[in-house]
Amino acid sequence: MKTFLRITLIIVIVAVFGGTIYFLYQKSQTKEVVFETTQPFVSDIIKKTTATGSVVPRKEIEIKPVVSGIIDELYVEEGNMIKKGDLIAKIRIIPNMINLNNAKSRVDIAKLNLQDAKRNYNRQLGLFEKGVIAKADFESYELAYENSKEELETAEETLELIQEGQIKKLGAATNTLVKSTIDGMILDIPVEVGDQVIESNNFNAGTTIASVANMGEMIFKGNIDESEVGKISEGMPLILTIGALEDVSFSATLEHISPKGAEINGAVQFEIRADVNLRDDQFIRAGYSANADIVLDRVDSVLAISESVLKFDDDTTYVEVEVSPQEFEKRIIETGLSDGIKIQVVSGLTEEEMIKKTS
Repeated sequence: MKTFLRITLIIVIVAVFGGTIYFLYQKSQTKEVVFETTQPFVSDIIKKTTATGSVVPRKEIEIKPVVSGIIDELYVEEGNMIKKGDLIAKIRIIPNMINLNNAKSRVDIAKLNLQDAKRNYNRQLGLFEKGVIAKADFESYELAYENSKEELETAEETLELIQEGQIKKLGAATNTLVKSTIDGMILDIPVEVGDQVIESNNFNAGTTIASVANMGEMIFKGNIDESEVGKISEGMPLILTIGALEDVSFSATLEHISPKGAEINGAVQFEIRADVNLRDDQFIRAGYSANADIVLDRVDSVLAISESVLKFDDDTTYVEVEVSPQEFEKRIIETGLSDGIKIQVVSGLTEEEMIKKTS
């Protein structure tokens, strides 16, 4: 039994020793390096720059009141389509107490003046009819009477205007009714019934009651870096991608490049605007964020390679071409347009040749 255990132990030790020697031998062997290769291919190459921005209506109007007061009624909601002249809101006038008091006082004075002028007129009329006074003397009292009636009417209209914001005898036109000035869609109503609003005047822009825009005319408004602005010009085509609309793109035409840049986040940016060609099957909401790809240059159906296989030696551009299995030689090539991923090969390669990939 002891002999059997001794033999077994010796066999185990020899096996472990032999396995260790084999492992170290295998590890010491140099593995053969196999280089991966790739081929040139025919492709379209488009060089473009990207501008970030948003899609907004070309014409968006803020509707403001011409009188100050309280919103009494709202006749529209956001998203409603309206026509020019349609009612948006009604304002209840809150008159200035000093102006109101002065207007009432002016009406009272005008009434007293009218009563006095009427008495004098009736008295002088009787004398004129009896031939006691001349016609020229009577006409001065008649004129004073007519002037007093006109002053009272003017004072009453002023009081009515302060109290109601309108003069009823002028007809349907009233400053208390806020109406749309264009055809379009209601985008925003920043006020509610009961809110106080301020009229638009020389010293105040006034309270915005509603924003109305023509959603049938949309533009892209964005910014482009100063390093790219010299490469673009009005009339260039753009391709818009909108983040909220997946797998949908819109064509546009560049129509404006700002002549003055602005510093944004430490870089000088220039504003651009482009006319967007809308699609019948997609509705673009105002303010959608978008990216605009501007095509600077392109070549179609040319021989190209991946930029990653290029190598450089001073001003020389070259690749390593396979001349026999896993043997490569340096080949100087002439390159053309690049889009940052693939580059055009003008000369030096054929489509059948294999190129060593960069390790």
